[in-house]
Amino acid sequence: MSAAQPLRGARVFCVANQKGGVGKTTTTVNLAAGLAKVGQRVLMIDLDPQGNATMGCGIDKRKLALTVYDVLLESASIMEARVRSEKCGFDVLGANRELAGAEVELVEVERRDQRLKLAVSAVSSDYDFILIDCPPSLSMLTLNGLCCAHGVIVPMQCEYFALEGLTDLVNTIKQVHANMNKDLQIIGLLRVMFDPRITLQQQVSDQLKAHFGDKVFNTVIPRNVRLAEAPSYGLPGVVFDPAARGSIAYVDFAQEMVERIAKL
Repeated sequence: MSAAQPLRGARVFCVANQKGGVGKTTTTVNLAAGLAKVGQRVLMIDLDPQGNATMGCGIDKRKLALTVYDVLLESASIMEARVRSEKCGFDVLGANRELAGAEVELVEVERRDQRLKLAVSAVSSDYDFILIDCPPSLSMLTLNGLCCAHGVIVPMQCEYFALEGLTDLVNTIKQVHANMNKDLQIIGLLRVMFDPRITLQQQVSDQLKAHFGDKVFNTVIPRNVRLAEAPSYGLPGVVFDPAARGSIAYVDFAQEMVERIAKL
């Protein structure tokens, strides 16, 4: 496909990092809300059995009739299972504890790592962006996400141990790229929970820039109390408090994503 051709169907991105507690879910729901705010059609897929991304979009995971679990087991389509988050302006394919069982149930089935890819292809033309919130472990669920994605967005804190976790993730992405999904690439690294007053964070940020160059997004998400408070109200920070520094940064990030994808 030449660069001049318009994109056909949605661009599918996993938000992934094998280190826990780095703001993956916060990034997924706020990027989804930010993209919706700048006029994009968005589907957010929650692939984590904890269902935090689902709850963070104002959807009660306990009341869902159908979830991503049903889609992976091919007992429902995404069209049947998706729900609209009216407050946030995008669609959600939710998850709950049931999803933990999918790991075991998928072991015996054919094309077990391609289930999500097949399901997504049926709704691709309905969206501009499909964002997938992956669990921190490299599981069959994460593999389903990586197999259907065009790329990976890696949120990371600028701390020493974050660099170690990044090496593992890069190796995983290389393996999936080589064996299962030739389209997969790292779209970019997003610096989150950033505090410029901490010298080490500034140093790690500079190291990332030096090593990964333009793979590091220009937008930096600051450490922000309002972003941390928002999930307890069942909303992304971008919707909960649009004027907060963190919320403004995520809308800037959404704009940067749209511009970056236009160049791919």
